[in-house]
Amino acid sequence: MNNGMTCPLCGGNCHKGKTTFTVDLGFGVVVVREVPATVCEQCGADWIDDSVSEVLENLVMDARQKHAMIEVANYQDLKAS
Repeated sequence: MNNGMTCPLCGGNCHKGKTTFTVDLGFGVVVVREVPATVCEQCGADWIDDSVSEVLENLVMDARQKHAMIEVANYQDLKAS
């Protein structure tokens, strides 16, 4: 979704922003802050682009392999590595 899009859930306006991505792995939790996303200003629903999702997916796979109880990151730090 791009700027100026209408939210398919509530009809609100969507704009580029940031979100927090969380995953419960059962044995642990992954939290990534400041993730670029398209966010609805009315209902707060968010959408993450495929390129961003790929970075997040790699972090989750790594946390699973390490069997990490808590993995916390800032998205910009992930992009730098």
